[in-house]
Amino acid sequence: MERYKNLSGQSGVVAYEIGSDSIKVQFKDGHIYLYNYASTGSQNVEHMKSLAIAGSGLNSFISRVVKKNFASKT
Repeated sequence: MERYKNLSGQSGVVAYEIGSDSIKVQFKDGHIYLYNYASTGSQNVEHMKSLAIAGSGLNSFISRVVKKNFASKT
């Protein structure tokens, strides 16, 4: 997984891994969530990928838009 830049310094996201149709997001509590096209929607996943790369806004987007629409949690 790649370390999330966390430009705001206040994100709950610590790392991410981008797949062709998915993104895995690791939070501070250690849990890793898989978001994919089927569970989250392709537009949302692609936006999450952009936010992850930018290092800003990912946690907020998940909280506001995606909410519990994840494929799995480990």
